[in-house]
Amino acid sequence: IIMTNELKGKVNYSVNGNIAILEVDNPPVNPLSSGVRAGLAEFIEKANSDDSIKGIILTGAGRSFIAGADISEFGQSSDGPDLHSALKDIEYSKKPVLAAINGTALGGGLETALVCNYRMGTNKAVVGLPEVNLGLLPGAGGTQRLPRLVGPSQALKMMLSGAPLSAKKALDQGILDAISENSLIEDAVAFLQEKIDLKEHPKVRDKNEKVLEARGSENVLAEAKALAAKIRKGQFAPGQIIACVEAAINEDDFDVGLKKESEYFLECLMNPQREAMIHIFFGERAATKISDIPKDTPLMEINAAGIVGSGTMGGGIAMNLANAGIPVLVLDQDEKNLERGMGVIEKNYQMMVDRGRMTQDQKEIVMGLITPTLSYDDLADVDIVVEAVYENLELKQEIFKTLDEVTSDNAILASNTSGLDIDALASVTKRPGKVVGTHFFSPANVMRLLEVVRGKDSSDETMATVMSLGKKIGKAAVVSLNAPGFIGNRMLAGYTYQANMLLLEGALPNQIDNALESFGMSMGPFRMMDLVGLDLGWRARKLANLETPLVNKISAELCERDRFGQKNSKGFYNYSEGSRAPNPAPENEEIYKEVSEKNNIQRREISDQEIIDRCILGLVNEGARILEEGVAQRSGDMDIVYINGYGFPIWRGGPMFYANQLGLKEVIKKMDVFSELDNEFWKPAPLLQKLADQSGNFGEAPPAEERAELLSFKQANMGGV
Repeated sequence: IIMTNELKGKVNYSVNGNIAILEVDNPPVNPLSSGVRAGLAEFIEKANSDDSIKGIILTGAGRSFIAGADISEFGQSSDGPDLHSALKDIEYSKKPVLAAINGTALGGGLETALVCNYRMGTNKAVVGLPEVNLGLLPGAGGTQRLPRLVGPSQALKMMLSGAPLSAKKALDQGILDAISENSLIEDAVAFLQEKIDLKEHPKVRDKNEKVLEARGSENVLAEAKALAAKIRKGQFAPGQIIACVEAAINEDDFDVGLKKESEYFLECLMNPQREAMIHIFFGERAATKISDIPKDTPLMEINAAGIVGSGTMGGGIAMNLANAGIPVLVLDQDEKNLERGMGVIEKNYQMMVDRGRMTQDQKEIVMGLITPTLSYDDLADVDIVVEAVYENLELKQEIFKTLDEVTSDNAILASNTSGLDIDALASVTKRPGKVVGTHFFSPANVMRLLEVVRGKDSSDETMATVMSLGKKIGKAAVVSLNAPGFIGNRMLAGYTYQANMLLLEGALPNQIDNALESFGMSMGPFRMMDLVGLDLGWRARKLANLETPLVNKISAELCERDRFGQKNSKGFYNYSEGSRAPNPAPENEEIYKEVSEKNNIQRREISDQEIIDRCILGLVNEGARILEEGVAQRSGDMDIVYINGYGFPIWRGGPMFYANQLGLKEVIKKMDVFSELDNEFWKPAPLLQKLADQSGNFGEAPPAEERAELLSFKQANMGGV
């Protein structure tokens, strides 16, 4: 029997002896859509009404059990029973229900399993409550039931991190009752047959021992609050999750805790952070699609890779590939550099072992996939090479010439450049269609962002393959055209320009940093400049005999006084030996005053709000130009770039989403005020002005016919990277 109607999704009903099997069938991942909820309610009742049925198995079709709620239904009225009603029918079934978890059981999927009497999974089953990643909390009993199974402390760690558990860990912690080693359904039937004759079948809601143990102790909640402050800074949902678990610990009546969970869930649902975080959830998926490349474009198989350069970036990229099971050759023509680079990779993996993030066996497997080499000839059979040497166009061109000669004609040649011209690299090869930019962010084995830079000749197959590889190695991949600064660094220029101008005009580094960190940025601009090194631009200008621009006058003066940043323990801040923590540098204040006075700038009191507006709206205005020029495909792509590569707070949804929430008319209004300080910088991008005039928002890129003139501007400037 198959339940079909106009509701979304279905549940299949079949019988195995005296066991009814309910199979959720809502591809590709079986979310709890309206039709699934209706099917569960109908078939639980059907099985309970059939005297020949003694037990019920709930499982999923395909590779998922139930991957969670249907996010597309959020904020909309939907037909059929609500989730709470469907789960109540399962929980109070007269006949025992076993959740046979055949794949992912996340969010509402795990909550569904928790209302079953028993839970069995395959070895590949994965369980978790990741709602916090969407600005939500588990709203179908998860905050009340999970603490009763694993204890409040472990439940809070799972819910605050959003990290899933493997089947083995879920078994160890008591979420699963058994793991199937053979056929899941056969093992589930056999397991349930042994339980059928029991007078009572356990309900998670009745397991109170672990929550009672935590009652009266402040430690569990205090630790959770400290964890949330560390990993979920500025986010609303974590506090609500902790409040829910507090109710689970202290309320004698389970249903009172459930009611509080519903109230807190509604608060999360109405909070603007939820919309921002769901925007990012969908935005990451949209970013993987290249608008003018067909979905059925064939992909190259990447079975082996090469890295040129064994430094920090090269080593991090090698780790990404090895972690995905791809053998990697790491090439460096300096033997000592190569030994040092391999040592850093080994040290990074050992740190993961020491922290319990991988086993020693896993470390040996991934290290076994990374092979050092001093010879280009060893790269003859790789499918892709990522060049990861320092930013020097002539050096990179020499490397690409060599790679073009030694690798197979079909191999992709990629450059990890943060701003050099991809077309200039492609021009020295006989395979421009196989050349692409892969801008990883440092440290590459940690940072999620990957800018995939499309040269004028990069083929559809090359682009589609690299985007697919990005997904395989766990990156948030975003396509950028080959234009100056690509997406991220081009936007960053306006942000740091405003930070430096604010310093000249009267704000101090710690005020600027604190204001932006309070806004949610992971690190303020001056702490970031100290980390990168103030002397890089200063030395480059000296070498080229260039005059120092006004905006860089203060940092140049600091460099003249041997203040280079963290590298020598003094920059905009002072640093204690062996520490990266910034300490005030009051001795710099006279320097700031002198430079401002010398350049006829009257220093003044500047509010935190002005600091935030100028820096963030500087990002927004440049982002509008990037969008109208077609350098980025979508405004959402720029949000993905800034959240995953530049420390923008996820709960604000990225700079372009933030501008939408602020209102583009309000953005223009604020920019008009700032234009009195700098008319040229604050001239609104044409697209921003047009959308504001139309009371519109940033959404998809504007139609091609509206961008024709701007695209010609972009093409004219491509060669000047």
